[in-house]
Amino acid sequence: MTETPIIDDPIEVRKLKRAVALARGEEPYARSFEGATHAAELECTYASLEDGVITEDVVRVAGRVIALRDQGKVAFIVIRDATAEIQLFCRIDNLGEEAYARVKDLDIGDWIGAEGLVMRTRRSQLSVAPTSVQLLTKTLRPLPEKFHGLADKETRYRQRYVDLIANPEVKEVFETRFRVISAMRRAAEQRGFFEVETPMLHPIPGGATARPFITHHNALDKDFYLRIAPELYLKRLLVGGFERVFEINRSFRNEGMDHSHNPEFTMLEAYQAFTDINGIADFTQALILAACHAAQDGRECFTFQGVEVDLAGQWPRRTMCSLVSDAVGQGVDFSCTRDELAVLAKRYHRDVEPSWGKGKIIAELFDTLVEPTLIQPMFVTEYPLETSPLAKKNALNDQVTDRFELFMCGRECANGFSELNDPIDQRERFEAQVAAKAAGDEEAMGYDEDYIRALEYGMPPAGGVGIGIDRLVMLLTDMPSIRDVLLFPHMRDEG
Repeated sequence: MTETPIIDDPIEVRKLKRAVALARGEEPYARSFEGATHAAELECTYASLEDGVITEDVVRVAGRVIALRDQGKVAFIVIRDATAEIQLFCRIDNLGEEAYARVKDLDIGDWIGAEGLVMRTRRSQLSVAPTSVQLLTKTLRPLPEKFHGLADKETRYRQRYVDLIANPEVKEVFETRFRVISAMRRAAEQRGFFEVETPMLHPIPGGATARPFITHHNALDKDFYLRIAPELYLKRLLVGGFERVFEINRSFRNEGMDHSHNPEFTMLEAYQAFTDINGIADFTQALILAACHAAQDGRECFTFQGVEVDLAGQWPRRTMCSLVSDAVGQGVDFSCTRDELAVLAKRYHRDVEPSWGKGKIIAELFDTLVEPTLIQPMFVTEYPLETSPLAKKNALNDQVTDRFELFMCGRECANGFSELNDPIDQRERFEAQVAAKAAGDEEAMGYDEDYIRALEYGMPPAGGVGIGIDRLVMLLTDMPSIRDVLLFPHMRDEG
């Protein structure tokens, strides 16, 4: 074997090893390694294998080297695959001197494949005694110091690939996320919903009140907006004759970043014809229960930041005004004057903008005083018309809408309502949004004339809901930050 000269830079050392391998006619980046058995499967198959026994069973395994211990004529290598870790019990007698020397020249982080006999050491460690070891990928960059306990948040989020190597439990969070999404998809399909796809580039920002991202279409020489919600397109499908549709979608909002906000996020939005706020609330509860079952091994409870949340039974429904009234110790509703509500808001250190009406002030009081206290699941209903431009007015009070938001752990998890299907009413609400935008509200919706035209063709009575997947997964996996449940969260530039 060609000896490697002493070089201080570990990357240069590894580059030299790569060059040496190429000079020997070897390929340090293999094309394939078929037929490997996962470590978890071996653990299961050979669970009863006694200590010190070497079988005659030949297997192939492959993974990343995460530990290497050289004891002269014996070397112990631990590799990790997608399921678990397995030890390679490498003997010079089994491999031959040349191959054994190359084994000892491996680095932590290299990907290797091996073939050999299944055995269990006298110290009870299930192992493979290889007769051949193949370098599959030579890594040039060493893993971070103490990578087994990598804890720096910036590094973990920015270099998720290193985080997944250093903290295997992180992968479990994302495996849970995949199960949650799959369970919610199946629950919707079992209830007769069709999964559809709608545009991500919108000519008009709509479907929610949020500041959009703007992009430019060169061929059309026109600005478009990354969607802030798929709502208006999904409801066009109800007009066209679909009765139950849903979309698991990426949406984008040009807002701040914090522990519960990322500029792009995942939602499940669903719309059902011939139902209302009550039917869609029942549907929402069914989907979230399905998600909990998938994340919590069939249980209907979870623990978030030390607090147990019980999802069993029917979730309570309370109006926003009644909850605010309880919080301030006096009656709060639309019979109050705007000045009275403004004084009340000031008492709780909420500045009131001149453009805010009664409904907006009540909603702000709710956000400040009530939302953080809603730990167990609750549907909060009768949202002000002022803050609900797409929801149907309440039959008994036209200053509020048939809208709910679902809260758990002091966080909004879903937003649903009886859909507004009166084109005249919707036109007036769009006009109010345009006026708000002209007054400086960057989150106000645009005026979507085509959506009005669709409603004029007739949309059946319907209920709809949007469920924030990222926030739901945060709760079900007990993760304090949205970045913990996004594989590649947005980050500010390094340095």
